[in-house]
Amino acid sequence: MSSIAVSLIVLAFVFGGALLGMFLAKVLPPEHLSPESTDLVKLGMGLIATMAALVLGLILASAKGSYDTEKGELISFSAKVVLLDRVLAHYGPEAKEARDALRATVASSLDQGRLADHSRYTLSNSPVGAEFFYDKLQELSPKSEEQRLAKSEALSIVITLGQTRWLMLEQQSNSVPRPLLVIVVSWLTVIFISFGLFAPRNGTVITSLFVSALSVSMAIFLILELYSPFAGVIQISNVPLQNALAQLGK
Repeated sequence: MSSIAVSLIVLAFVFGGALLGMFLAKVLPPEHLSPESTDLVKLGMGLIATMAALVLGLILASAKGSYDTEKGELISFSAKVVLLDRVLAHYGPEAKEARDALRATVASSLDQGRLADHSRYTLSNSPVGAEFFYDKLQELSPKSEEQRLAKSEALSIVITLGQTRWLMLEQQSNSVPRPLLVIVVSWLTVIFISFGLFAPRNGTVITSLFVSALSVSMAIFLILELYSPFAGVIQISNVPLQNALAQLGK
């Protein structure tokens, strides 16, 4: 389910809770809305609101941390690609085919769908596949100590790039645990029920409650988007990889 769909469901539950509270205010006996009852309900809702705010803050911080980690890994990946190309350039003209294969592999990876799709972003023997580039690198036959060192360094960088790439792919599975999300939304719904229970029924109040519910749903949307950095609305920019591609082959 998309982040937008989930946030709309959250909006429906939370704002629906406010409307339910307004309905209950009309049908409950007067003693249920006495000052003593009101004070006790407000104390309980204050406790729930504090817990909800803390948990939402922790989830948002975790999502932002995950987003920043993947962004840093993409920048590191792009820098190492340029370094690998420069190492192959120092190897000599014999590495031209390997450098061309590297450029083709990076060009194909610029497709955001490839970065987000685990099944498509795999080793391949095609001219744009990582395995094809690795084979071309292995075919190099060093004729001097300098070339031997250059090939050894290039292979080391390729291994590091492979580790970074698969780490980025495995981190795609990071997400908010569904039970945690359900609990937080339940807390928020209960809080908005209490808002509606003691709120006067007029257009200004209803509008205010709707805007508040919309803000809460947008917070959930933001969390879900940050956990999906290569898909959705808030995507990590591929500018570092584009800049790296512009430097390849020079």
